[in-house]
Amino acid sequence: MAYTDNMAGRMRLIYGDVTLGVKGEGFHYIFSYQTGGLESLCCQGKEWLYRTPRPTFWRALTDNDRGSGFQLESGMWLGADMYMRCVDIRVAVDGQEIPLPKAPENNRYGAEEYAGALAVSFRYEITTVPRTEVQVTYEADPSGRLRVTAEYKGKQGLPSLPVFGMRFLMPTAAVGFAYEGLSGETYPDRKAGAEKGVHRIEGLPVTPYLCPQDCGVHMDTEWLEIYRENVLDNSAVPKEKFALRVEADGSNFAFSCLPYTAEELENATHQEELPPVRRTVLCVLGAVRGVGGIDSWGTDIEEAYRIDAQQDIRFSFVLCAGKAE
Repeated sequence: MAYTDNMAGRMRLIYGDVTLGVKGEGFHYIFSYQTGGLESLCCQGKEWLYRTPRPTFWRALTDNDRGSGFQLESGMWLGADMYMRCVDIRVAVDGQEIPLPKAPENNRYGAEEYAGALAVSFRYEITTVPRTEVQVTYEADPSGRLRVTAEYKGKQGLPSLPVFGMRFLMPTAAVGFAYEGLSGETYPDRKAGAEKGVHRIEGLPVTPYLCPQDCGVHMDTEWLEIYRENVLDNSAVPKEKFALRVEADGSNFAFSCLPYTAEELENATHQEELPPVRRTVLCVLGAVRGVGGIDSWGTDIEEAYRIDAQQDIRFSFVLCAGKAE
């Protein structure tokens, strides 16, 4: 659909029975009441989601995590990472909250609905003991920029967190990525020697530890662009490189961009046990636990590099179309 002058500064809203779509020049996003989150992230005609994004809490155990017994203290975050429930959804159009527009409420809307701003919030109940909550809010504007805000509610009695952020599972493996931040693999207690700058990475490298574990984290990032060439439509030829961009919003973020989830890394005891590379797993992180290594992988990390799960955590970032190189 061509966007005419009288639509300038507005986005088209599509009120489905179980979805809410928002469409503008070069982008189309779909929010699902059924899956409880963002179901489609389409930029410049390319789909970037294979599954609905979810908050993430777990990282594959490092040698030091195992040596210090971290998993015995904080193992419940693995279950929380895998299983959570969306318990509330709220929608605001042009700054005004409206009744959730699913069937039959959506019948009041026509085929030509437009807005200058859209915010959709999903509240998740997290399966810890005691239980806690995370709220994720998506804010779309007519330029196609999608601001994502993740808010974790701290709860007394919960053990230290491995990470907190958002996980995006993409349909195909990326051919590489570029970012502005610190060089190499960095963690909160492993970044003093890194160099600031723009860095370009080929493929989705996994550090070849004898026993697969968390790797590939990049701290203090200002922006990230991920490049793909393949889509799930085998008839799409010729192949062309396309990109998704992640930008810091207020404060810098950390990220990892790997071909495996934390659970897939966790399940493999050797590199050859890892599954074939099929997807891209992007974790945009607002909090990251350090790795330690004080005395040959036995002592817990220093207090300053732990994540207190009894404290609130809030961070945000922006998604938009990138420029393929």
